[in-house]
Amino acid sequence: MRLGINLGYWGAGMDGDNLAVAQEADRLGYDVCWAAEAYGSDAATVLAWVAAQTERIDVGSAIFQIPARQPAMTAMTAATLDSLTKGRFRLGLGVSGPQVSEGWYGVKFDKPLARTREYVEIVRKAMSRERLSYDGQHWTLPLPGGPGKPIKLTVHPEREHIPLYIAAIGPKNLEQTGEIADGALLIFPAAEHLEETALRHIRAGREKAGLTMDGFDVCPTVPLAVGDDVNALADTFRPYTALYVGGMGSPKQNFYNQLAQRMGYEKEAAEIQEKYLGGDKAGAAAAVPHSLIDSTTLLGSVERIADGMRAYAEAGVTTLTLAPAGFTRDERLTALRAGVQALEHAGLA
Repeated sequence: MRLGINLGYWGAGMDGDNLAVAQEADRLGYDVCWAAEAYGSDAATVLAWVAAQTERIDVGSAIFQIPARQPAMTAMTAATLDSLTKGRFRLGLGVSGPQVSEGWYGVKFDKPLARTREYVEIVRKAMSRERLSYDGQHWTLPLPGGPGKPIKLTVHPEREHIPLYIAAIGPKNLEQTGEIADGALLIFPAAEHLEETALRHIRAGREKAGLTMDGFDVCPTVPLAVGDDVNALADTFRPYTALYVGGMGSPKQNFYNQLAQRMGYEKEAAEIQEKYLGGDKAGAAAAVPHSLIDSTTLLGSVERIADGMRAYAEAGVTTLTLAPAGFTRDERLTALRAGVQALEHAGLA
Protein backbone atom coordinates (compact mmCIF):
# COMPACT_ATOMS: atom_id res chain seq x y z
CA MET A 1 0.00 0.00 0.00
CA ARG A 2 1.29 3.44 -0.96
CA LEU A 3 1.01 6.62 1.12
CA GLY A 4 -0.10 10.07 0.04
CA ILE A 5 -0.83 13.34 1.81
CA ASN A 6 -3.68 15.79 1.47
CA LEU A 7 -2.89 19.45 2.12
CA GLY A 8 -6.56 20.42 2.09
CA TYR A 9 -7.32 24.06 1.27
CA TRP A 10 -4.60 26.65 0.80
CA GLY A 11 -4.97 30.04 2.41
CA ALA A 12 -6.16 28.81 5.81
CA GLY A 13 -3.19 30.31 7.63
CA MET A 14 -0.89 27.30 7.30
CA ASP A 15 0.58 27.92 3.85
CA GLY A 16 4.20 27.84 4.95
CA ASP A 17 3.51 24.72 7.00
CA ASN A 18 1.79 23.08 4.04
CA LEU A 19 4.84 23.58 1.85
CA ALA A 20 7.10 22.18 4.57
CA VAL A 21 4.78 19.18 4.92
CA ALA A 22 4.86 18.58 1.16
CA GLN A 23 8.64 18.83 1.05
CA GLU A 24 9.05 16.46 4.00
CA ALA A 25 6.62 14.02 2.39
CA ASP A 26 8.74 14.20 -0.76
CA ARG A 27 11.86 13.45 1.25
CA LEU A 28 10.19 10.57 3.13
CA GLY A 29 9.04 8.86 -0.06
CA TYR A 30 5.30 9.59 -0.01
CA ASP A 31 3.74 8.80 -3.38
CA VAL A 32 1.42 11.76 -4.02
CA CYS A 33 0.48 15.16 -2.61
CA TRP A 34 -3.14 16.26 -3.14
CA ALA A 35 -4.59 19.77 -2.83
CA ALA A 36 -8.24 20.75 -2.64
CA GLU A 37 -10.44 23.63 -3.74
CA ALA A 38 -13.91 24.81 -2.77
CA TYR A 39 -14.55 28.57 -2.97
CA GLY A 40 -11.22 29.94 -1.80
CA SER A 41 -7.85 28.89 -3.16
CA ASP A 42 -7.74 27.06 -6.47
CA ALA A 43 -5.92 23.74 -6.61
CA ALA A 44 -4.02 24.25 -9.88
CA THR A 45 -1.97 27.18 -8.58
CA VAL A 46 -1.16 25.36 -5.35
CA LEU A 47 -0.04 22.23 -7.21
CA ALA A 48 2.24 24.22 -9.49
CA TRP A 49 3.76 25.95 -6.44
CA VAL A 50 4.32 22.65 -4.61
CA ALA A 51 5.64 20.83 -7.67
CA ALA A 52 8.20 23.56 -8.31
CA GLN A 53 9.62 23.04 -4.81
CA THR A 54 9.62 19.23 -4.66
CA GLU A 55 11.51 16.64 -6.66
CA ARG A 56 9.84 13.24 -6.76
CA ILE A 57 6.36 13.26 -5.26
CA ASP A 58 3.34 13.34 -7.58
CA VAL A 59 0.89 16.23 -7.25
CA GLY A 60 -2.84 15.74 -7.66
CA SER A 61 -6.06 17.73 -7.67
CA ALA A 62 -8.48 16.56 -5.02
CA ILE A 63 -10.43 17.97 -6.64
CA PHE A 64 -10.77 20.20 -9.67
CA GLN A 65 -14.45 21.13 -9.48
CA ILE A 66 -16.39 20.22 -12.63
CA PRO A 67 -18.71 23.28 -12.47
CA ALA A 68 -15.70 25.59 -12.15
CA ARG A 69 -14.09 24.85 -15.52
CA GLN A 70 -15.06 23.95 -19.02
CA PRO A 71 -13.68 20.45 -19.77
CA ALA A 72 -11.27 21.72 -22.42
CA MET A 73 -9.79 24.14 -19.86
CA THR A 74 -9.28 21.24 -17.46
CA ALA A 75 -7.51 19.32 -20.23
CA MET A 76 -5.26 22.34 -20.85
CA THR A 77 -4.43 22.64 -17.15
CA ALA A 78 -3.76 18.91 -16.79
CA ALA A 79 -1.52 18.84 -19.85
CA THR A 80 0.38 21.91 -18.66
CA LEU A 81 0.92 20.58 -15.14
CA ASP A 82 1.97 17.18 -16.46
CA SER A 83 4.47 18.84 -18.78
CA LEU A 84 5.86 21.19 -16.12
CA THR A 85 6.22 18.39 -13.56
CA LYS A 86 7.67 15.92 -16.10
CA GLY A 87 4.89 13.41 -15.53
CA ARG A 88 4.09 13.95 -11.84
CA PHE A 89 0.48 15.12 -12.17
CA ARG A 90 -2.73 13.25 -11.32
CA LEU A 91 -6.12 14.67 -12.31
CA GLY A 92 -8.85 14.41 -9.69
CA LEU A 93 -12.35 15.59 -10.59
CA GLY A 94 -15.62 16.03 -8.73
CA VAL A 95 -19.01 17.67 -9.13
CA SER A 96 -18.73 19.55 -5.79
CA GLY A 97 -22.16 20.13 -4.22
CA PRO A 98 -25.33 22.05 -5.02
CA GLN A 99 -24.57 25.01 -2.76
CA VAL A 100 -21.15 25.67 -4.31
CA SER A 101 -22.12 24.73 -7.86
CA GLU A 102 -25.18 26.95 -7.97
CA GLY A 103 -24.25 29.58 -5.39
CA TRP A 104 -20.62 30.19 -6.35
CA TYR A 105 -20.34 29.14 -9.99
CA GLY A 106 -23.89 29.69 -11.17
CA VAL A 107 -24.01 26.21 -12.66
CA LYS A 108 -27.16 24.15 -12.17
CA PHE A 109 -26.51 21.04 -10.08
CA ASP A 110 -28.51 18.62 -12.17
CA LYS A 111 -27.74 15.21 -13.64
CA PRO A 112 -24.29 15.04 -12.01
CA LEU A 113 -23.57 11.52 -13.26
CA ALA A 114 -24.26 12.31 -16.91
CA ARG A 115 -22.37 15.58 -16.60
CA THR A 116 -19.34 13.81 -15.11
CA ARG A 117 -19.33 11.13 -17.81
CA GLU A 118 -19.42 13.70 -20.62
CA TYR A 119 -16.79 15.82 -18.89
CA VAL A 120 -14.39 12.89 -18.58
CA GLU A 121 -14.92 11.91 -22.21
CA ILE A 122 -14.15 15.43 -23.42
CA VAL A 123 -11.10 15.83 -21.16
CA ARG A 124 -9.64 12.54 -22.32
CA LYS A 125 -10.35 13.28 -25.95
CA ALA A 126 -8.72 16.71 -25.67
CA MET A 127 -5.65 15.33 -23.89
CA SER A 128 -5.25 12.69 -26.59
CA ARG A 129 -4.69 15.61 -28.97
CA GLU A 130 -7.52 14.62 -31.28
CA ARG A 131 -9.37 17.40 -33.00
CA LEU A 132 -12.04 18.14 -30.45
CA SER A 133 -15.65 17.56 -31.41
CA TYR A 134 -18.39 16.31 -29.11
CA ASP A 135 -22.16 15.99 -29.29
CA GLY A 136 -23.60 15.43 -25.84
CA GLN A 137 -26.45 16.45 -23.58
CA HIS A 138 -24.39 19.01 -21.66
CA TRP A 139 -21.66 20.00 -24.12
CA THR A 140 -21.60 20.40 -27.89
CA LEU A 141 -18.24 21.15 -29.47
CA PRO A 142 -17.93 23.08 -31.69
CA LEU A 143 -21.15 25.05 -31.22
CA PRO A 144 -23.38 24.49 -34.26
CA GLY A 145 -24.01 27.26 -36.76
CA GLY A 146 -21.10 29.43 -35.66
CA PRO A 147 -17.47 30.12 -36.55
CA GLY A 148 -16.04 27.44 -34.28
CA LYS A 149 -14.21 24.48 -35.74
CA PRO A 150 -12.61 21.34 -34.26
CA ILE A 151 -9.15 22.19 -32.97
CA LYS A 152 -6.61 20.20 -31.00
CA LEU A 153 -4.46 20.75 -27.94
CA THR A 154 -1.12 22.36 -28.81
CA VAL A 155 0.64 21.30 -25.59
CA HIS A 156 2.16 17.83 -25.49
CA PRO A 157 1.60 16.23 -22.06
CA GLU A 158 4.54 14.32 -20.65
CA ARG A 159 2.46 11.12 -20.79
CA GLU A 160 -0.16 9.86 -23.19
CA HIS A 161 -2.43 8.87 -20.31
CA ILE A 162 -2.65 11.10 -17.22
CA PRO A 163 -4.20 9.18 -14.29
CA LEU A 164 -7.77 10.38 -13.77
CA TYR A 165 -9.55 10.08 -10.43
CA ILE A 166 -13.11 10.94 -9.43
CA ALA A 167 -14.27 11.94 -5.95
CA ALA A 168 -17.24 9.67 -5.29
CA ILE A 169 -19.49 8.96 -2.33
CA GLY A 170 -22.87 7.68 -3.50
CA PRO A 171 -23.38 4.17 -4.90
CA LYS A 172 -24.22 5.27 -8.46
CA ASN A 173 -21.29 7.69 -8.58
CA LEU A 174 -18.95 5.01 -7.25
CA GLU A 175 -20.13 2.54 -9.89
CA GLN A 176 -19.62 5.07 -12.67
CA THR A 177 -16.20 5.94 -11.26
CA GLY A 178 -15.18 2.30 -11.49
CA GLU A 179 -16.35 2.28 -15.08
CA ILE A 180 -14.70 5.46 -16.42
CA ALA A 181 -11.82 6.43 -14.10
CA ASP A 182 -8.40 5.17 -13.03
CA GLY A 183 -9.01 5.74 -9.34
CA ALA A 184 -11.52 6.82 -6.71
CA LEU A 185 -10.99 9.58 -4.14
CA LEU A 186 -12.89 8.58 -1.00
CA ILE A 187 -13.65 10.43 2.23
CA PHE A 188 -14.71 9.20 5.69
CA PRO A 189 -13.66 5.62 4.90
CA ALA A 190 -14.16 3.00 7.61
CA ALA A 191 -12.16 -0.14 6.83
CA GLU A 192 -14.87 -2.43 8.17
CA HIS A 193 -17.50 -0.79 5.95
CA LEU A 194 -15.39 -0.15 2.85
CA GLU A 195 -16.64 -3.15 0.90
CA GLU A 196 -20.32 -2.37 1.39
CA THR A 197 -20.08 1.43 1.12
CA ALA A 198 -17.63 1.73 -1.77
CA LEU A 199 -15.76 -1.23 -3.21
CA ARG A 200 -18.69 -3.37 -4.31
CA HIS A 201 -20.04 -0.44 -6.30
CA ILE A 202 -16.65 0.34 -7.85
CA ARG A 203 -16.19 -3.32 -8.72
CA ALA A 204 -19.59 -3.38 -10.43
CA GLY A 205 -18.51 -0.46 -12.58
CA ARG A 206 -15.25 -2.14 -13.49
CA GLU A 207 -17.11 -5.30 -14.48
CA LYS A 208 -19.56 -3.25 -16.54
CA ALA A 209 -16.59 -1.89 -18.51
CA GLY A 210 -15.04 -5.36 -18.87
CA LEU A 211 -12.28 -4.50 -16.38
CA THR A 212 -10.96 -5.87 -13.11
CA MET A 213 -9.75 -4.00 -10.05
CA ASP A 214 -6.14 -4.51 -11.18
CA GLY A 215 -4.52 -1.11 -11.62
CA PHE A 216 -7.48 0.79 -10.15
CA ASP A 217 -6.35 3.09 -7.33
CA VAL A 218 -8.59 3.08 -4.24
CA CYS A 219 -7.48 6.28 -2.57
CA PRO A 220 -9.23 7.41 0.63
CA THR A 221 -8.18 10.42 2.69
CA VAL A 222 -7.74 9.67 6.41
CA PRO A 223 -6.80 12.21 9.12
CA LEU A 224 -3.79 11.12 11.18
CA ALA A 225 -2.94 12.23 14.73
CA VAL A 226 -0.25 10.81 17.02
CA GLY A 227 -0.51 10.67 20.81
CA ASP A 228 -1.30 8.60 23.87
CA ASP A 229 -4.87 9.77 24.56
CA VAL A 230 -7.04 8.41 21.74
CA ASN A 231 -10.22 9.94 23.14
CA ALA A 232 -8.66 13.40 23.29
CA LEU A 233 -7.29 13.04 19.77
CA ALA A 234 -10.72 11.97 18.51
CA ASP A 235 -12.34 14.99 20.14
CA THR A 236 -10.20 17.32 18.04
CA PHE A 237 -11.93 15.92 14.94
CA ARG A 238 -15.47 16.45 16.23
CA PRO A 239 -15.94 19.88 14.55
CA TYR A 240 -14.54 18.52 11.27
CA THR A 241 -16.85 15.49 11.26
CA ALA A 242 -19.86 17.58 12.34
CA LEU A 243 -19.22 20.07 9.54
CA TYR A 244 -19.36 17.39 6.86
CA VAL A 245 -22.07 15.16 8.30
CA GLY A 246 -24.19 18.07 9.50
CA GLY A 247 -23.41 21.11 7.43
CA MET A 248 -22.31 20.14 3.93
CA GLY A 249 -25.40 20.60 1.80
CA SER A 250 -29.11 20.85 2.47
CA PRO A 251 -31.15 18.56 4.74
CA LYS A 252 -32.17 16.51 1.68
CA GLN A 253 -28.85 16.57 -0.18
CA ASN A 254 -25.85 15.91 2.06
CA PHE A 255 -23.73 13.11 0.62
CA TYR A 256 -21.62 12.78 3.78
CA ASN A 257 -24.69 12.47 5.98
CA GLN A 258 -25.99 9.72 3.71
CA LEU A 259 -22.64 7.94 3.94
CA ALA A 260 -22.77 8.03 7.75
CA GLN A 261 -26.24 6.52 7.56
CA ARG A 262 -24.99 3.72 5.33
CA MET A 263 -22.35 2.95 7.98
CA GLY A 264 -25.13 2.42 10.54
CA TYR A 265 -25.38 5.88 12.10
CA GLU A 266 -28.88 6.82 10.87
CA LYS A 267 -30.12 8.30 14.16
CA GLU A 268 -26.84 10.03 14.98
CA ALA A 269 -26.49 11.50 11.48
CA ALA A 270 -29.98 12.99 11.72
CA GLU A 271 -29.22 14.53 15.11
CA ILE A 272 -25.89 15.98 13.97
CA GLN A 273 -27.52 17.55 10.94
CA GLU A 274 -30.48 18.94 12.88
CA LYS A 275 -28.21 20.60 15.43
CA TYR A 276 -25.71 21.90 12.88
CA LEU A 277 -28.25 23.42 10.53
CA GLY A 278 -30.04 24.85 13.55
CA GLY A 279 -26.93 26.82 14.52
CA ASP A 280 -25.81 24.58 17.40
CA LYS A 281 -22.39 23.63 16.06
CA ALA A 282 -21.07 22.68 19.49
CA GLY A 283 -24.06 20.41 20.04
CA ALA A 284 -23.55 18.85 16.63
CA ALA A 285 -19.91 18.14 17.43
CA ALA A 286 -20.85 16.61 20.77
CA ALA A 287 -23.37 14.35 19.01
CA VAL A 288 -20.73 12.76 16.77
CA PRO A 289 -20.13 9.20 18.03
CA HIS A 290 -16.57 8.42 19.07
CA SER A 291 -16.75 5.20 17.04
CA LEU A 292 -17.51 7.12 13.84
CA ILE A 293 -14.43 9.30 14.33
CA ASP A 294 -12.18 6.45 15.41
CA SER A 295 -13.15 4.25 12.46
CA THR A 296 -12.52 6.98 9.87
CA THR A 297 -9.21 8.32 11.24
CA LEU A 298 -5.84 6.96 12.34
CA LEU A 299 -5.23 7.91 15.97
CA GLY A 300 -2.85 7.01 18.77
CA SER A 301 0.53 5.32 18.89
CA VAL A 302 2.53 4.20 15.88
CA GLU A 303 1.53 0.63 16.71
CA ARG A 304 -2.19 1.48 16.82
CA ILE A 305 -1.94 3.45 13.60
CA ALA A 306 -0.15 0.48 12.00
CA ASP A 307 -3.08 -1.76 12.96
CA GLY A 308 -5.44 0.68 11.27
CA MET A 309 -3.28 0.81 8.14
CA ARG A 310 -3.23 -2.96 7.97
CA ALA A 311 -7.04 -3.00 8.14
CA TYR A 312 -7.27 -0.49 5.28
CA ALA A 313 -4.87 -2.53 3.15
CA GLU A 314 -6.80 -5.74 3.82
CA ALA A 315 -10.04 -3.91 2.91
CA GLY A 316 -8.65 -3.04 -0.53
CA VAL A 317 -7.06 0.41 -0.20
CA THR A 318 -4.12 0.86 -2.58
CA THR A 319 -3.09 4.45 -1.78
CA LEU A 320 -3.82 5.71 1.73
CA THR A 321 -3.84 9.51 1.73
CA LEU A 322 -3.02 10.96 5.13
CA ALA A 323 -4.06 14.38 6.42
CA PRO A 324 -1.45 14.88 9.18
CA ALA A 325 -3.04 16.81 12.02
CA GLY A 326 -1.43 19.17 14.50
CA PHE A 327 -1.59 22.70 15.83
CA THR A 328 2.02 23.45 14.85
CA ARG A 329 4.30 22.64 11.95
CA ASP A 330 6.40 20.34 14.12
CA GLU A 331 3.31 18.37 15.19
CA ARG A 332 2.25 17.88 11.58
CA LEU A 333 5.75 16.84 10.54
CA THR A 334 5.88 14.40 13.45
CA ALA A 335 2.58 12.91 12.30
CA LEU A 336 3.93 12.66 8.76
CA ARG A 337 6.98 10.72 9.94
CA ALA A 338 4.81 8.52 12.13
CA GLY A 339 2.84 7.58 9.02
CA VAL A 340 5.96 6.11 7.42
CA GLN A 341 6.94 4.37 10.66
CA ALA A 342 3.47 2.87 10.98
CA LEU A 343 3.50 1.64 7.37
CA GLU A 344 6.82 -0.10 8.02
CA HIS A 345 5.57 -1.48 11.35
CA ALA A 346 2.51 -2.89 9.56
CA GLY A 347 4.75 -4.63 7.02
CA LEU A 348 3.21 -2.68 4.15
CA ALA A 349 6.15 -0.54 3.02
